[in-house]
Amino acid sequence: MDKSLLLQRTRIGFCILLTYFCYSAEGYSVEFNTDILDSEDRNNIDLSRFSRAGYIMPGTYNLGLRLNDRSITEQDVTFREMPHHDGADTPPDIQVCLTREQVDMLGLKEDARAKILFDEDGRCADFSALEGVVMRGDLSTSSLYISVPQAWLEYQDSTWLPPSRWENGIPGMMLDYSLNTSFTRPVNGSQSQTASASGTLGANAGPWRLRGDWQGNYSKTSGQNGGTNQNFDWSRFYAYRAVPALMAKLTMGEDYLSSDIFDSWRYTGASLVSDESQLPPKLRGYAPEVSGIARTNAKVTISQQGRVIYETTVASGPFRIQELNSAVSGQLDVKVEEQDGSVQTFQVTTATIPYLTRPGQVRYKLATGRPSDYSHHVEGPAFGTAEVSWGVANSWSLYGGGIASQDYTSLAVGIGRDLFMFGALSADITQSSATLPSEGRLQGRSYRVSYSKRFDDINSDLTFAGYRFSERDYMTMTEYLDARYRGGSRGSSKELYTVTASKSFTDLRLSAYLSWSHQTYWDRPQSDRYSLSASRYFDLGNWKNLSASVSATRSEDYGRQDDSAWLTMSIPLGQGTASYNGNYNDSGSKRTFSQTAGWYQRLDNGDSYRLTAGTRNSSGDSMTTQASGLYSYRGDNADVTANVGWQQNSYTSAGLSVSGGLTATAEGAALHGSSSRGGTRMMVSTDGVGNVPIGRNGKTNMFGIGVEPSVPSYYRASTSVDVNRLPDDVEISSSPVVEAALTEGAIGFRRFDVLKGAKVIAIFALADGTHPPFGASVRNAKNRELGMVSDGGLAWISGVNPDEELTVFWGGEARCRATLPPLIPNGQSLLPCR
Repeated sequence: MDKSLLLQRTRIGFCILLTYFCYSAEGYSVEFNTDILDSEDRNNIDLSRFSRAGYIMPGTYNLGLRLNDRSITEQDVTFREMPHHDGADTPPDIQVCLTREQVDMLGLKEDARAKILFDEDGRCADFSALEGVVMRGDLSTSSLYISVPQAWLEYQDSTWLPPSRWENGIPGMMLDYSLNTSFTRPVNGSQSQTASASGTLGANAGPWRLRGDWQGNYSKTSGQNGGTNQNFDWSRFYAYRAVPALMAKLTMGEDYLSSDIFDSWRYTGASLVSDESQLPPKLRGYAPEVSGIARTNAKVTISQQGRVIYETTVASGPFRIQELNSAVSGQLDVKVEEQDGSVQTFQVTTATIPYLTRPGQVRYKLATGRPSDYSHHVEGPAFGTAEVSWGVANSWSLYGGGIASQDYTSLAVGIGRDLFMFGALSADITQSSATLPSEGRLQGRSYRVSYSKRFDDINSDLTFAGYRFSERDYMTMTEYLDARYRGGSRGSSKELYTVTASKSFTDLRLSAYLSWSHQTYWDRPQSDRYSLSASRYFDLGNWKNLSASVSATRSEDYGRQDDSAWLTMSIPLGQGTASYNGNYNDSGSKRTFSQTAGWYQRLDNGDSYRLTAGTRNSSGDSMTTQASGLYSYRGDNADVTANVGWQQNSYTSAGLSVSGGLTATAEGAALHGSSSRGGTRMMVSTDGVGNVPIGRNGKTNMFGIGVEPSVPSYYRASTSVDVNRLPDDVEISSSPVVEAALTEGAIGFRRFDVLKGAKVIAIFALADGTHPPFGASVRNAKNRELGMVSDGGLAWISGVNPDEELTVFWGGEARCRATLPPLIPNGQSLLPCR
């Protein structure tokens, strides 16, 4: 009979036999009847390790904890013998021993936790008082399966775990960066080169996160009047940690005031703030977004008080940035740098939803320190600020706060009301008192009303974040500091309206979005910003899923008006999309109109590119031809976007954007794609096996280390090996999916059991010509079982490499060793076992 067929039949019969005896036996041990085995040498069989169902030899094993079949973490778990106290002549039981720290990871309720007893050194937990708790070790999957009734567990859902299950990760360092470069050669004038970079350098130790934000710029212009400018600044140094007992975040160092009532300013000190991101997702707030229109491939920079918080390259056309952190609030400065050298700047006032707190919940924000500048110098007197919101009842919230310093004080009080079917409403009054050397004591009030409503019946949202009116002598802390220490004018804001609305027409496959902000001042002209967009999908004959969209913006400030409009129509064709784009821009002194035809395609490897070509008209100039291209690459080590642009009789330009990061720990280091700066990430190890696909786009490096960037904080987040993309000579012996709930900024770590190597049919032969017994275990240097010996020393082993030494175990001991040849054959291989 063919050896491979014999091996297959023997293995199947052997597995059926083991399954029958292991699961049908009523006792803890089984005596096998070896006479029924189809083996040439029935006396040379070792089934000792299968004689007790689920038996694991005493010792310590590195296992993945799986609670109710969900992965928790990887831990060293001890199994020890527990002798019978009744003196019975029976083998001792094997007990799983969990430490106090490991029990804390299970997320048990306090009353359930109190029922668990520990031995004297706290190294072995006794769960006998908790009915229904079952633990089972499985060395074949390197897992400890723990079953706990839901009644003993804290609240958790499919995306959120209780604080007892949060992990602080492992110590390490990180460097996240974003680099943008451009080169422009005009037909007339001097060519220019620019580069800008920003990012975060960080270190983690236990629950603490130490961070430093940095940014730099470089520019060079050729020609007689050209020159070079460059600068680099550490804009901020700070440390923070989560305080799970308070559902809060503690921050120390240079920071920006986080407030739902007062404006933000930079200071050096400490803060303790209720952290909504630690709450279940359904209880968290919203994140602001920034929209606009880019006339060419452009770099968009979003900053707040001079600190760059987001930077990216966008293609020509409307853009909508929704990746900002939910903690970002207040006024944002947006700069759009076009390929032709022109620059758009505008400000976005983030909407404030009504200040409501769930019944019985208290949210607070405390901070103290001294105001500081970007040179890391403190200025002005020490201050203290506090705000609190209390959910009084099912529909009412009270909130308020205050700021106290030597020459500035402010006090606010407000009330929020859930109007149920009519939406939600909040209103507050803020009183300020400031002393300026030139004007003496100034007092004023500011009134604010916020409203929001989700109209489910008509599938639309309306956020009306205010009406805010400020008296002439009212000053925010930011305005006071600017007037007192930087020579700025004192507060002059008068009225502010902010309205955002969206609507979806499902039947028409149409959606629309509108935002408007209107700011008036006591001593200068008003400013306005409007943004409108609408898009519709439709079919035209045999053409399916065509789309048309229009976007328009208007900005008015200091009497200057800028208008932009963009029209796009797209048609899916094969693997890509063809489009028509029309753009109109009126900056007052100059009007331009351009129209292009474009092609966009996403490639099989996840990359994408966009090509456009068309014409451009400017007031006072003749029509010119223009073309542009943009290619985006999401790699294992970085994300790269390259773009080129050309306009007849005007300029030629090229640009490159690179974003990514480096994460290093004692377990290893790896480059990876872009992530939120200094944010949470997951490092994985594949035991030195490289090129293992991780997540959607990543891979482990040559050292078997990979990083999944931008893992959400406090979520039940999963990281996986993509088994569909595994190389042919690589297989994973553990679960390909791991889960974790990491605290903000943590570097999580998980290890996958991965084998790389050939699959071999081997015959093990001892020195006396006999073979290892049926059921003997074949293991590698890492003590991983690669296969099992069947009849006649025949074994199917996988994950082996040339010149590798293998050990054969039976009777609970290592009995002999065999070495693979330098060249592994395709057929059977005879391996002497010495």
